[in-house]
Amino acid sequence: CGRLLIGGRGTLGVVAVTEHAGVARKILMLLKKQGQVPTETLVRKNRRLKKHNTYVLRVPPCLEGTSLLKKIGMISTDNGIAESDRRLWKRSCCRRAYLRGVFEGGGSVNKPAGEYHLELVTDNDDFSKALVKLLQSFNLQAGLSSRKQDCVIYLKGADQITEFLNIIGAHNALLLFENARVVKEVRNRVNRIVNCETANLGKTINAAVRQVSKIHMLAERGVLKRLSPALQEIADVRLEYPEASLQELVGLLDGKVGKSGINHRLRKLEQIADDYEDEQRGDNNR
Repeated sequence: CGRLLIGGRGTLGVVAVTEHAGVARKILMLLKKQGQVPTETLVRKNRRLKKHNTYVLRVPPCLEGTSLLKKIGMISTDNGIAESDRRLWKRSCCRRAYLRGVFEGGGSVNKPAGEYHLELVTDNDDFSKALVKLLQSFNLQAGLSSRKQDCVIYLKGADQITEFLNIIGAHNALLLFENARVVKEVRNRVNRIVNCETANLGKTINAAVRQVSKIHMLAERGVLKRLSPALQEIADVRLEYPEASLQELVGLLDGKVGKSGINHRLRKLEQIADDYEDEQRGDNNR
């Protein structure tokens, strides 16, 4: 957050307060680039909650501070407070710089390992609506919600977030985000493949156990030997290789029968076994 300071003889200054050391360093560096602007820096230890340090950067009321505030558009040339920041948004480069400052002052991005989420937080309702329109000018689909006393402008989706980081010139953060995004997508793809293969393996095993059981029953009741040579052949191969998949059975039969043909014959054996069991139960009930 920040506030303006009013001194004697129409001089102005400014105070910026942040809990982020990186933001404090950036503000101080930008002030130093402006030349002979007097700057005061204070670090306060916050004894409440998470005990974060609070960094206070102060430009006392002076001619240099007044000139700086005019230069960055915070006050008008007659020392009046600028009524709107929209006049700073005329050029694309200025809009990008403005968003960069907004993000450094109140923005955050979730780790890509979780949900893709970027947000800008402010306690000013009008300012939040203006930011939404500003983001939309870059074809970003910004949403707006409330959190306690704050307004939260947010972006969802990896593509939207990477585009925002590119717009504000956060290229190092963009590379880190993309690397984490790739790792996440590869991990998710591997997990899907493993889960799919695990499910397929379970289906294969369950089908094989069921088929072997049916074939044993047909053999014990003398039904198997009365079946066609083709069905007897696939029954013998399945009993000899109970753990084999359909594709492996194709190889064991030297490719004479395809997967669909083998699957059809095994289903036929199961149907014959089920019909035989139904017939036997019917005879026993008579």
